Amino acid sequence: MRFLATMAAMAATLFAVPALAQGGGGKPQPIIEPFKGVNADVNTRPAVLVPADPENTWVLDLSTGGRVLIRLRPDVAPKMVERIKTLTRRHFYDGLTFHRVVDDPYNIAQGGDPKGDGTGDSDLPNVPAEFSSLPHVRGTVSAARRGAPDNATAEQKTEAENSANSQFFIMMQPKLAFDHDYTVFGRVTSGMEWVDKIARGEPPQHPTVIIHAYIESDNPPPYQPLAPATPAATGPTLIPVAPTAPAAAKPAPAAKKPAPKKK
Repeated sequence: MRFLATMAAMAATLFAVPALAQGGGGKPQPIIEPFKGVNADVNTRPAVLVPADPENTWVLDLSTGGRVLIRLRPDVAPKMVERIKTLTRRHFYDGLTFHRVVDDPYNIAQGGDPKGDGTGDSDLPNVPAEFSSLPHVRGTVSAARRGAPDNATAEQKTEAENSANSQFFIMMQPKLAFDHDYTVFGRVTSGMEWVDKIARGEPPQHPTVIIHAYIESDNPPPYQPLAPATPAATGPTLIPVAPTAPAAAKPAPAAKKPAPKKK
C-alpha cells in the first residue's frame, strides 16, 4: 500500500509541473523561441526559453508594412549593441533606407547609411570587431564593415575588421561563410515577413525605409505606416499661345539726292 501511495504522489507531482510553468501567478512569462537550425533535421530540438528583455530589444518600423523586433546580444557584442542603442535614441536611423538588398549569393538586406549609397557612417568613432561563434542564419543581424583589399597586409586586414560603425545587415537566408568575419549583435525574433518584403537592388529603385527605430524599453508607440508623399504644389495651367507674326519691315528711306542746278 505504501508503494502504491508513493507512486500516486510521484504521478501527481509530474502532472502538476506543466501547470506551474503555464500559470506564473500573473508574472510576465518568458518567450518560447523554437530552435531554428540550418537543416530540417535539427528543428526537432526542444524549444528554448528566452526571457523578455525590453532594454535589449531593437524595434524597426519598416515601410514594407510592419514592425520588426530584434533581440540584441550584449553578452557577445557589447560595444556594437551600445552603438545601436546610442544611435537609435538619437533618432539616427529614422528615415534611412536599405540601400543594398541582394538575394543569391549574399542574401542580405543592408542599411544604416546616412548617405544611402554604402559609403556613409555616423559621426561616432568606428567600433572594434567583436567576432563570435554565432552563425549567420536566417534572421541574424550583423555589423557591416569595409572589406580588405586583395593581398592586404595584416595591418590593412585589422583596420577593415575594426571599421564597423552604423551600418548593419539582416540575413534573409543562411550564409555560414560570413561566420567569424562579422560582428553578430542580434537576431530577428518577430516580423521577419516584413524583412522578406524589403525592396531588392543595389540600390533599389524604390528603397524600403526605416520609418522609426526604437529600443523597446523606451515604450515606443504602436506601428504607424509611412505617410504618403504629399504631391508637389502646382501653379495655374499655362495655355500655349501661338507667337505673333512679326510686322513687315518698312523699306529703308531712299537716299536724298541734291536737287539739280538750274542752267
